[in-house]
Amino acid sequence: MIEKILQERIMVLDGAMGTMIQRHRFTEEDYRGARFRDFPHSLKGNNDLLSITQPEAIRAIHCQFLEAGADILETNTFNSTAISMADYHMEDLVYELNLASARLAKEAALEFTALNPAKPRFVAGSIGPTNRTASLSPDVNNPGYRAITFDQLVASYEEQVQGLVDGGVDLLLIETVFDTLNAKAALFAIDKFFEENPSRARLPIMVSGTITDAAGRTLSGQTIEAFLISVSHMPLLSVGVNCALGADLMRPYIQSLAKNTPFHVSAHPNAGLPNEFGEYDQSAEFMGSIIREFLESGYVNIIGGCCGTTPEHIRVIADLAAQYPPRKLPVIERRARYSGMEPFVVTDNIPFVNVGERTNVTGSAQFKKMIKEDRYEDALAVALQQVEGGAQIIDVNMDEGMIDSEEAMTLFLNLIASEPEIARLPIMIDSSKWTVIEAGLKCVQGKAIVNSISLKEGEEAFKERAKLIRRYGAAVIVMAFDEQGQADTYERRTQICERAYHILVKEIHFPPEDIIFDPNILTVATGIEEHNNYAVDFINATRWIKENLPYAKVSGGVSNISFSFRGNNVVREAMHAAFLYHAIKAGMDMGIVNAGMIEVYEEIPAALLERIEDVLLNRREDATERLVEYAENLKGGEGKK
Repeated sequence: MIEKILQERIMVLDGAMGTMIQRHRFTEEDYRGARFRDFPHSLKGNNDLLSITQPEAIRAIHCQFLEAGADILETNTFNSTAISMADYHMEDLVYELNLASARLAKEAALEFTALNPAKPRFVAGSIGPTNRTASLSPDVNNPGYRAITFDQLVASYEEQVQGLVDGGVDLLLIETVFDTLNAKAALFAIDKFFEENPSRARLPIMVSGTITDAAGRTLSGQTIEAFLISVSHMPLLSVGVNCALGADLMRPYIQSLAKNTPFHVSAHPNAGLPNEFGEYDQSAEFMGSIIREFLESGYVNIIGGCCGTTPEHIRVIADLAAQYPPRKLPVIERRARYSGMEPFVVTDNIPFVNVGERTNVTGSAQFKKMIKEDRYEDALAVALQQVEGGAQIIDVNMDEGMIDSEEAMTLFLNLIASEPEIARLPIMIDSSKWTVIEAGLKCVQGKAIVNSISLKEGEEAFKERAKLIRRYGAAVIVMAFDEQGQADTYERRTQICERAYHILVKEIHFPPEDIIFDPNILTVATGIEEHNNYAVDFINATRWIKENLPYAKVSGGVSNISFSFRGNNVVREAMHAAFLYHAIKAGMDMGIVNAGMIEVYEEIPAALLERIEDVLLNRREDATERLVEYAENLKGGEGKK
């Protein structure tokens, strides 16, 4: 029903529960009530507890907002998680708090709906950010430390969702998001809850972030565009901005969301910025004059108030909202979109995406040594070198028998998050071990890429992992590998990729633009005849994928092509450049490369290029012998860069 209403008119969210509670000037005894009279810890300030100890006051606040014209009530549960309730030693009360608050709001909503069935009222279960951040360390001297884990957040949010759903809420609102990783944990918990409770109808989800500084970023450093990409993996009812800013300062971020999302857009700003006493002075009329601009510009579908807003503010907002049509949902072009602290959209103006390869223990002996010796500052410097060399995505791999791969992946990604120049880029989490991939996914607030999954262990394992990757909000690389092994011919490459594509898109509804195929770049010039067509088959398979599997991308580990010439950098880099030249023309979108060491195709000496292309394109039977002979005759100095 709510979707239908949003197509017809702008809906109004209520105002600030905290502001209204402050008007009551409740004492410690009021917070305690009879039930918690002898509780051994102070309870004043635990506003969510008032749903149990002062239910009539909370219900009255809901009714005041409904009388003012609110369509959607937020439950009094902003801090009703075990994590936040630990401040009051009330973790055991979480389910009851959410249940009681949801029921209070629902009773009020039903009462007002009955009075005017033409204006149905709804209840949004308020899910706050908690008082911990999963993307940042609270200890400036230990940037790899986290005071909370993703798993702890998921468990805490799932308990809250259980109480809200049992209490009868109509939708779920993840609000005041200052760390997108916390929000992703909340989305993960919601999806997990409904999958494990199939008898429950899935509820619409609203997500609302908060911009905390003049640079237009969240507390954890993301721009509004990166935030949007990071949370768009679930079919949201709306995405928006609330808190921190007054309506005037919020405008550019609402405008950006309105332009870039196919979801409804919400805004519930503060009544200006707080004064020196922490109070909000902006009048209902002045706030309304700013919000009118949002409505005239067609930016919003849901409008309301946050800190400092009262029923008077909501009445003005509701009157204004009734005068304007809702924002029309735009059609957003299907494109590969990834994010770190900043967005990265693969547009037609980007012919090839460089994925930095040097933060990979399997491909760099130097990097492996750094990780084994716990020299993480040096390892971060390698990542920064890749960024400065032109990498647009950073590949991280910790697969090494003498390393605790899960621990190393977690620590390194946590450290990256504290380095803005690196963290602005999306992360490719690269491992052959699923446990390592999951460890990485639990660390990144942006939209990452998983490298990789395959059909090697059968369809069920493939589907299960793809579903989880989607739940974590990542894109995926699919290797051309099935139950019979690695694809090494054109036919096997295309057959496996087609099969995987149809499973992902048709059976589990994975967005095709989030699928990247790796049709296996295998080593040529090995002296084994069966290997001579490996590059040709990859290039042809790439062309087939781009022509037959809509929106899918193609990637690969470029250095594999030249393993036969390890130790000869001149030949290897020229091979990489020539291979990329032909693969990109066939449609290859991205590749794992040493971004700062790619040779320019046009600058490869003609004699060397001829021999390399003879090998890559399998143009003559003696191609390998001729290239080997030429490589051996190169002067030692030419191999140094």
